[in-house]
Amino acid sequence: QVHLVESGGGAVEAGGSLRLSCTVSGNIDDYNCVAWFRQAAGKGREEVAHTYPRARSIYYADSVKSRFTLSIDNAKNALDLEMNSLKPEDSGTYYCAAGRPICYSRVPRTDGSFDDWGQGTLVTVST
Repeated sequence: QVHLVESGGGAVEAGGSLRLSCTVSGNIDDYNCVAWFRQAAGKGREEVAHTYPRARSIYYADSVKSRFTLSIDNAKNALDLEMNSLKPEDSGTYYCAAGRPICYSRVPRTDGSFDDWGQGTLVTVST
């Protein structure tokens, strides 16, 4: 069974930065889509960014474009999310997800199309 383990969450002030990492126990290139989602308290799960590992095309939600950067570290078999200029509305639990259906850079994905999930890491951005 594949395991996804997130790390890097924490508490920062608005304008600060955090780097999240998701380590995949299998081969990340075996998936056709790997993504980060987030869920704020009392709200539904929202996709933040995704990529098709073999093509490296990347999708970003409008709310994070130009502030967040998604990347794959093949040496570590990890999906990283660099988050800059953080805002209080970026707060929530961030989840790593991986799935078989191919994803594209201009089309967001719903959480139902992902097969494997991490346990989540909490990000808190204060004013």
